[in-house]
Order: sequence, then C-alpha cells, then structure tokens
Amino acid sequence: MSGKLKTLTLGCKLNQYETQYIREGLELVGYNEVPREEPAELCIVNTCTVTNEGDSKSRKAIRQLARENPDSRIVVMGCYATRAPEEVHALPNVVEVVTDKRELPDILGRFGVIDIPTGISNFGNRHRAYIKIQDGCLLRCSYCIIPHVRPELTSRPVEHILDEARRLIDNGYRELVLTGVHIGHYGVDWNFGKPREQWIRLADLTRQIAMLPGDFRIRISSIEATEVTRELIAVLGEHAAKIVPHLHICLQSGSDAVLRRMRRRWGTQTFLHRCNLVRDTLDNPAITTDIITGFPGETDAEFDESLATIRSAAFSKIHVFPFSARKGTPAADMDNQLPKSLKKQRGREIATLGKELQTAYYQSLVGKSLEVLVEAEDRDKPQHYVGTSGRYAPVEFPWTPKLSAQAEQMGNKNPIGQLIEVTATATADERIYATVITS
Repeated sequence: MSGKLKTLTLGCKLNQYETQYIREGLELVGYNEVPREEPAELCIVNTCTVTNEGDSKSRKAIRQLARENPDSRIVVMGCYATRAPEEVHALPNVVEVVTDKRELPDILGRFGVIDIPTGISNFGNRHRAYIKIQDGCLLRCSYCIIPHVRPELTSRPVEHILDEARRLIDNGYRELVLTGVHIGHYGVDWNFGKPREQWIRLADLTRQIAMLPGDFRIRISSIEATEVTRELIAVLGEHAAKIVPHLHICLQSGSDAVLRRMRRRWGTQTFLHRCNLVRDTLDNPAITTDIITGFPGETDAEFDESLATIRSAAFSKIHVFPFSARKGTPAADMDNQLPKSLKKQRGREIATLGKELQTAYYQSLVGKSLEVLVEAEDRDKPQHYVGTSGRYAPVEFPWTPKLSAQAEQMGNKNPIGQLIEVTATATADERIYATVITS
C-alpha cells in the first residue's frame, strides 16, 4: 500500500503528538506527505472541541480539504470527532470517524501496518518534540468537555516512554515536552491497591528521563496546582541541568467563589502556596498559567479578586480564554451567562496585567545565564538568531563571525537546533536580547 498523504492538526500538543504517530505509521506502508498544492489520496484531520471556535475551525478545515482534494478519503479523529461523530461523518469526503484515540493502532492496522509502533521517532522539522505520557482525565471541572471525550485514565508504560525519548534524542531533538490530558495523574491507574512505596508518578518518570544520556532538556506541560508536589519540585531541583525551570500551572480563576463554581479542587491560597514552593527551590523559575474570563456569574468583585491573585502569583505569561459554553457541561446550564462584550473586556484587562508581569519577569532575567533552544534566523536581522529559553522566554542574539568559525570547527554551520548558553543583556518588544557565552 502506498499513496499521497496530508495531515492537519488542530488544538493541543497531545493532538500534535497523535498526528505524528499516525503519520509515522502510514509512512511504514509507503504513504508520503505532500505539500498543500498537491492533491492527496488520504487526509487525516485531528480535531479540537475545547471551545465552540474549535468545532467551527475543525468543520471549516475538513470542508477546505475536501475542496482542495476532491478525490481524497478523509479520516477524522480528535475530540470533536468523539463528541459529535454523526456531525463529522456528514461532512464531505469523510470516510471514517475515529471516536476513541485508543483505536489508533487499529487504524494503522487497517491501512496495512503490521509492526504497530509503540511511539514516535521524529517530530517533523521542529527542534522540540512532544512525548505523550498519558491520556484521560478523572476530574469533572464544570466548564470542561474534555473528560467526556477522553474519560479513561491510561498511562503509557515507562519503558515505551524511555525508548521513545532515546530515539528522539538520537535524532537530534533537544527539547522533550511531556504532555497528556492530565499529566499530574500519570501512574494513578497503576497505583490503585498498591502500597505507597510501589507507586509510579510523574516525579518518578521525569527523574528517569532526566537520567538518560545526551544533550537535551525536559519541559513539563500543563499541570494542576495540587500535583505540583514537593517530590516533583525536588526532582526539578536535583536535575536542574536537564529539566527547565518552568511550570505551566493552570489557575483558570483567581476568585475562590468562581473556583468553587468551576469545581476546581483547590483554592487560591493552595495555588499561591505551590507557586511559592517552586520559587523556594528553583532559581527564578517561570510560572505560566491559563485564565478563563467571564465565567457564569462572575461579579465585578470576583473579577477584582482574580486580578489580585494573578498579581500575587507574578506569572511570567498568561494565556487568556473567554468562557465558551460547551453543551453537556454543567457550566453551560448555569444562570447568569455573561455577555461576550464583558468577557472580551475582562480578557483585555487580564492581558494588560499579564504583559506588565511578563515585562517584570523578563527584566529579572537581565544579567543571568540562559539556555536557549535556537529555532530560526531572525528574518529582519541577518546573523541574528531567535529561540526559546528554558524559562519560556523568546531570546534574540547576534551570531558573530568568530562564533561561526567556532561552530564550523565543531561541524555546525549555524546554531539552529542547538542548545546555546547566552547572557541576557536587555528586554524589549516582548523578548530578551542576549549575547552568546563563549569559552
């Protein structure tokens, strides 16, 4: 079996990983991904349903693929496909809807793949790769549809993850991002009924990956505050040379009353306490977060409480999302749904505060040594490169003729794809400016 393939991914890091898994599997039987302008025989679409906008983008993408590839077969997977399979099946050229991501090995088998892979070996032209460590979520936050489409908690075997990490490192990926639906629950499905000393959790897995040989670093994806344990923080501190000092801890609201309506499992004091524990152990860590604006019933006073909590947490970056009512969730049926204009207004206020906190954090890094994963040459500045620091800040630095000569001696024409040590010298335009540390 062989043919021309197109893949399209909407949504999260986990979707990107799963698309890559399917792509590599199909390549084993002769499928090759073709550019957009070339018609394909098979199209794989990985959808998102976190918001109503995600649903809309998924439908639009499928229709566009059908127009551009009129003779193609379209296979649709992802959370939108799971939530509304009949709706997806009615779209043009759709021949199969995958409603359960656990079926992905079976899908590959139906396309002729005999030796079903247990993971991936590449991640396209990127320099960081995502590693899926688990699936499913046991929580029932009142606004979230994801537990309804990815309900069963499933942790990947440690051996599969370590083998995958080794392959990715060997293939030149310098940052490994641990991702999943609820990574803080890694291992929970294995631990039921076992004594505490036999448990395997995220801290144990992260430690084992950090002990692998090679020039690489680890980044932990989104995590809940209650799962930022002393044990996990200790692992980050013990392996600071391999694990970046950055955690994305999901807040969603800084008001205790709103958090209760959201059915979150902790209050603001617990959240701030965990942030302080991280800062007590790590060297000036970056703490980023998600905030939902305009949750049903959110009063002016509750919004002010959120602003105060955000300021106390001193986030280095905030991702802001206006509340999107998802049919089937308790929040969609709550009274006092707020108007879109108010959601947007509050989103702008939080974004403004986020920029202020980000600037303050970036300024705190001036004079410090930063490890940067170099990703591209600056399009507007020849011989200037840009990348992402371990602290999740964009960094720009010049690449001098002397540095070029040194790199060529080591077999590198430029620093792209490498981990480079720099000194932060200034900050402006939402990035850090730096110079390379030379020996």
